[in-house]
Amino acid sequence: MKKLSLVLLTIVLAVVVSACGAKNNENTANNAANNAAQGNGATEGNAATGETTEEVTLKVGASPVPHAEILKHIAPALKEQGVNLEVVEFTDYVQPNVQLYEKEIDANFFQHVPYLDQFNKDKGYDLVSVAPVHLEPFGAYSKKVKTADELKEGAKVVIPNDPSNAGRALALMAANGLITLKDGVGVAGTVADITENPKKLEITEVEAAMLPRLLDEVDLALINTNYALEADLVPTTDALFIEGNDSPYANVLVARPDNKESDAIKKLVAALQSEDVKKFIEDTYKGSIVAAF
Repeated sequence: MKKLSLVLLTIVLAVVVSACGAKNNENTANNAANNAAQGNGATEGNAATGETTEEVTLKVGASPVPHAEILKHIAPALKEQGVNLEVVEFTDYVQPNVQLYEKEIDANFFQHVPYLDQFNKDKGYDLVSVAPVHLEPFGAYSKKVKTADELKEGAKVVIPNDPSNAGRALALMAANGLITLKDGVGVAGTVADITENPKKLEITEVEAAMLPRLLDEVDLALINTNYALEADLVPTTDALFIEGNDSPYANVLVARPDNKESDAIKKLVAALQSEDVKKFIEDTYKGSIVAAF
């Protein structure tokens, strides 16, 4: 009788253990299915299609104002689309292109197409413009005179030293009667192309980032708007004269040939050319910069 009882007890225990094992296996399978549906870390799952979208980090080089400010504004929206936007700020016009070419960053946003074209030509690069975003009308500033007519003979004038912006500055001076350039040179003109300089202005080319710092030392400085804004200058009210909104110098997003068609870049372009960004530009910069799309 005791032997029969032991045999029955053994059978019951075996059944219980088997049931528990099956239950645990079922729980494990369910947990795995739930994890797959919810995604893990940077991967988001689509339960209906079985597709997964992996979050990507996009490093974009930019001038602090206004470019980085615009990028930071759209970062939350891109995050929701699986793009982690990392903004890398530069205070010069050289390193953003160098680091993009060397794949240290994925794109940059600080320049216009004439500058990009000249940089590619000088360096042998093949960086490409992806999309126009905004226009920064180029202006002339002074702490010593209120109008261009007040400039005295021999007045000191500083302009950017990179060819595309130097030509732009000289064209703006010519349009406002300070100098005359050779016929046909337009924004490609150089100091050597000046044919008339009635006030014998002393024109010096310097690094663009240095221009606002020289305002106390010179009579007139022609300054890129991003640097003017950084120096708390308001182009619409502080500039003695300024380009019109029809300027061809729209600031563009720039990428490489190998990544210009990537999903992340396309999402970035869509965000930069959105109505939300247009409103942000209007509300934040009050006409100092204008949307170019």
